[in-house]
Amino acid sequence: MQHHEQLPLVALSHGKEAWLFDHQGQRYFDGVSSWWVNLFGHANPRINAALKDQLDKLEHAMLAGFTHEPVVQLSEQLAAKTQHQLGHCFYASDGASAVEIALKMSFHYWRNTGNARKQEFVCLSGSYHGETIGALGVTDVALFTEAYGGMFKQAHVVMSPDARQAEPGESARDVAQRAILAMRTLLVRRAEQIAAVIVEPLVQCAVGMAMHDAEYLRQLRLLCDEFNVHLIADEIAVGCGRTGTFFACEQAAIWPDFLCLSKGISGGYLPLSLVMTRDVIYQAFYHPDTARGFLHSHSYTGNPLACRAALTTLAIFDEDDVIVKNQQRTQQIADALVPIAHHPRVRHVRQQGMIAAFDVEPAVADGFSRRFFTQALEHELLLRPIGKTVYWMPPYIASADELDWLGKTTLQVLDSVAN
Repeated sequence: MQHHEQLPLVALSHGKEAWLFDHQGQRYFDGVSSWWVNLFGHANPRINAALKDQLDKLEHAMLAGFTHEPVVQLSEQLAAKTQHQLGHCFYASDGASAVEIALKMSFHYWRNTGNARKQEFVCLSGSYHGETIGALGVTDVALFTEAYGGMFKQAHVVMSPDARQAEPGESARDVAQRAILAMRTLLVRRAEQIAAVIVEPLVQCAVGMAMHDAEYLRQLRLLCDEFNVHLIADEIAVGCGRTGTFFACEQAAIWPDFLCLSKGISGGYLPLSLVMTRDVIYQAFYHPDTARGFLHSHSYTGNPLACRAALTTLAIFDEDDVIVKNQQRTQQIADALVPIAHHPRVRHVRQQGMIAAFDVEPAVADGFSRRFFTQALEHELLLRPIGKTVYWMPPYIASADELDWLGKTTLQVLDSVAN
């Protein structure tokens, strides 16, 4: 609140493609996809048209005793993208709610199957999964958890496979292996009490875009199977093509027991989240006793407008061959990073698909992220560093020229702030 006394809020007027515009006509390149949600640009004509069409048909109806075409189609299309390994969808509005649902569903599953001792969860060091009470329990960021610590039960926190932790001579895979050994040590000791492990596949976003080797996910899946523990994949930020495949888990050739989606699934238009899970999980709740059913309610579950936006988002992926075309953008981003990598204050330049990041050492005293954000706005660029980490998550419609401009402008802002 005090920050905005010196730095007034930017009053936006409209958006077009990868740009936002304020009421004075100033434009800003949306280098973070408006907190990672806007995949195909602002005011996308195809999503706009779909929503206008849906508005004339059905804006909302409760998904209790009713259903509708958009939610059925969306569920079927998403299940098909997992080769029907995850064939059931449960809908909510936001990422934290999806995490809550996955945690509750795992907890309740073990109770329904005679394993009521399994009431504990495991998260990674530095993990962030949302700010509702259950999600805070599997979050390891003191800024968010300390004020509310008495309201939730903290999960076990184990070593992250963050490749920045590599010792001299170590590779990212070596770090992943050390992290797997730490997970095994915990599971050997507490597996009978542990319900699930939750991870962000490939990239832990809120801790500063901590990236890890896909081998970690493959071995974690094996560990969870060995010790009879669920694996929850939080793909809220890293799903929907962000890491180079539609689902990040695809790069390790594994499927979790629960997969959480939100953010980009609706193209950045409307609040929507969902949890995908396996048939064996579904069957554990299929019972005439209501108390054995999954007890979670949300007034806007499966909202038709949000589902229609998501369906159009999936259609754009297919019609525009987005995953393949993003491979070209991934290389363009890599090229734009090269000059930045040579900056004397830059460390740990890294990239995973359409996510790129680097750390600034030292972070030029407190307030670095805010100064960088402010300077970037003066250069027509929206970037919002996390601590000392500057990152890019541009929309998938960014042109080669725009990505080149993004690299050059970021370097100018870095020089300005560092000096």
